[in-house]
Amino acid sequence: MQFKNRITDLLGVEVPLVQAPMGWIARSQLASAVSNAGALGIIETSSGELDAVREEILKMRELTDRPFGVNIAQAFVRDPNIVQFVIDQGVKFVTTSAGNPQRYTAELKAAGLTVFHVVPSLDAALKAVDAGVDGLVVEGGEGGGFKNPQDVSTMVLLPLVRSKVDVPIIAAGGFVDGASMAAAFALGAEAVQMGTRMVSAAESPVHANWKSAIVNAKETDTVFLNRAHSPALRALRTDKTTALEFETEKNVMTEFGTALDLYFGGDMEASIALTGQVAGRIDRVRPVAEVIDEVKEEFFATIGRLSSQYL
Repeated sequence: MQFKNRITDLLGVEVPLVQAPMGWIARSQLASAVSNAGALGIIETSSGELDAVREEILKMRELTDRPFGVNIAQAFVRDPNIVQFVIDQGVKFVTTSAGNPQRYTAELKAAGLTVFHVVPSLDAALKAVDAGVDGLVVEGGEGGGFKNPQDVSTMVLLPLVRSKVDVPIIAAGGFVDGASMAAAFALGAEAVQMGTRMVSAAESPVHANWKSAIVNAKETDTVFLNRAHSPALRALRTDKTTALEFETEKNVMTEFGTALDLYFGGDMEASIALTGQVAGRIDRVRPVAEVIDEVKEEFFATIGRLSSQYL
């Protein structure tokens, strides 16, 4: 069986699954593996290293002939020419996040790009639709990374947003397999985004220590940080993040430390390992293609089983 909906048509993919745009991680090594497996790889800009991002996009064109996209993380990339930078790379699909959807949407769409905006609430979703986006990434608070301090779970947020808007939705936060993808579709999504599952994949560039920490994590082994400030963060529980869990006086972003020492050096206390609650469901490091093939197979098996059982 094959997927066919507005997301597959818009993105030109076989499997309506998008890899999250994680800083330093979402580069050609991982993103090309996702695209080559029939889903959509995304190149990040949140690292702010635009010269390196340009090189990663060039590498993508060498590593895959499949569609891929770029994320513009507005709060972390303040280059006034970021939109032109993305347009110049010949990219056709962009997600915008961590900022006002009115800032870049019109300019990106005028250049012929498809634009989805990441939203953590209904108000944000309505604002993005009013700004003219082609679709939304609706992100629940159980996902890893930067969050709205007033977090809402995917189970609540996704059907709420779907009840108020007609644009295509990519659901993010808590997705790891075909069964959770089927649940997202039941609640109104037409694709899912996976972050933590991709961080722990064989092709992920992060150090094996981070992957092992995800594999060994329980469902309770993440912490929600910085609720008194912005952005909030969901991360793996370590000595460092446990000490910061109930910090309200200072912005935890000042405690991010030396991220690359964690990401690529394997020092889990050097920084904050942004990771979602779904780490508790990941039990081994697996190749991206294997993960995506299993997601597809399990999705159709799940909806088939439900249909035969209840219809």
